[in-house]
Amino acid sequence: MNTRLAEPFQRALAALCAALLPTSAWAGPPYETDDPEPTELGHWEIYAFTGLEGGHGNVEGSGGLDLNYGPVKGVQLTATLPMDYSHARGSGWRPGAGDLELGVKYRFVDLTSQGISVAIFPRVILPTSTLAGAGNRTRLLLPAWAQKDFGKTAVFGGGGYELNPGVENRDFWLAGAAITHAFGDKVTVGGEATHQSPDTVGGANRNSLGAGAIVKLRDPLSLLVSGGPAWSGGRGSYHFYAALGLNF
Repeated sequence: MNTRLAEPFQRALAALCAALLPTSAWAGPPYETDDPEPTELGHWEIYAFTGLEGGHGNVEGSGGLDLNYGPVKGVQLTATLPMDYSHARGSGWRPGAGDLELGVKYRFVDLTSQGISVAIFPRVILPTSTLAGAGNRTRLLLPAWAQKDFGKTAVFGGGGYELNPGVENRDFWLAGAAITHAFGDKVTVGGEATHQSPDTVGGANRNSLGAGAIVKLRDPLSLLVSGGPAWSGGRGSYHFYAALGLNF
């Protein structure tokens, strides 16, 4: 996902490293739009990921591990352990620890025969980043996600509100919608559109489009990629995400 453009870039990646393969247990990456599908009971989904957003010589990004486990049916526990990096024109690269993220996905509507599901996915983002500065605070993301399956095609989306305390920060809304289609048993492709209201005082809305794919490699591995353009404050940028997924 991504990093919310400059100061905005970093928060987006931590908050949203989040889509799905509609007929499998995969949930989360590679899209910013999330889905209501939790990790299956007693199973793990682990992603080794990297994501970035940038433009005009400036890049903000993150890489690390996204850990998901299904302790009970309909519930997913998530921990995201990132390392952040940034590049500004003329000043080189800066690496550092990222914000630790903890979440619980709870699917409270599961109408399998109708292909309908709905879940909430609250997340706490802890201020462990060494690049964000002393004003970094604990944040809380409160989203809801819904999905409708049409055979091998899935339509999903939703959004939520993030509590974003701190000097010059402001709470904000985010939303996304996506569609994916499975071509056989190995490849799923999709597209999405997202929107986020300003997360800083005097900031601008962020809108993005993206295309993605999930390719099943030799079990239990999959390759996940997505990317596309983004716009904020009249300036364009790009976002990119890639992950190697392990499902067992």
